[in-house]
Amino acid sequence: MTDKTPVDFWFDPKCPWAWLTSRWMLEVEKVRDVEVRWHVMSLAVLNEDKLDELPAEYREMLEAAWGPVRVCIAAEQKHGSEVLGPLYTALGTRFHNEGAEQDHATLVAALEEAGLPAELADAAGSDAYDAELRASHREGIEKVGQDVGTPVIAVPGADGEQIAFFGPVVTPAPKGEAAARLWDGTLMVASTPGFYEIKRTRAAAPQFD
Repeated sequence: MTDKTPVDFWFDPKCPWAWLTSRWMLEVEKVRDVEVRWHVMSLAVLNEDKLDELPAEYREMLEAAWGPVRVCIAAEQKHGSEVLGPLYTALGTRFHNEGAEQDHATLVAALEEAGLPAELADAAGSDAYDAELRASHREGIEKVGQDVGTPVIAVPGADGEQIAFFGPVVTPAPKGEAAARLWDGTLMVASTPGFYEIKRTRAAAPQFD
């Protein structure tokens, strides 16, 4: 049992911006009394009804995105939700920091680092857990609506209702006290009744170092 505030975090391991937010969230765990609970969402599921409107390059990315989320949801179903954090770290480090090929060998290496059976990589090409994947995705996206992406974060509010939001989108991931300030500010605006959006044009690519 823990008295830390639970922070539910929905991720797609293919998304570099979600990866940066997740690394920031791990920093927040060090400086605020919170505990992250990881969940899977899917950019492929999110965008499947509007593929005709998307550029060909992005459609190709979405097709490739099915594999990693299927591996994650298979791991969760077979070994419990506690394996998602280590597996996400192993996948994201390879995908984003190291620029590894997002292929079967990389999936196997990430699974082995997370202490999981290598055969879970076979789930990448299977729809066996797609119902569970869609349910996990739906749980997160219904908290914020369809007009967002990954990550989705939800925390308990003062009235017992969850406060949920997309993002924050930030690069590089803040550390230490800077991570704490961003967390405090994000909670402040997200908990304001009627607040919906702060946004500006992204002027930098994801920075993983």
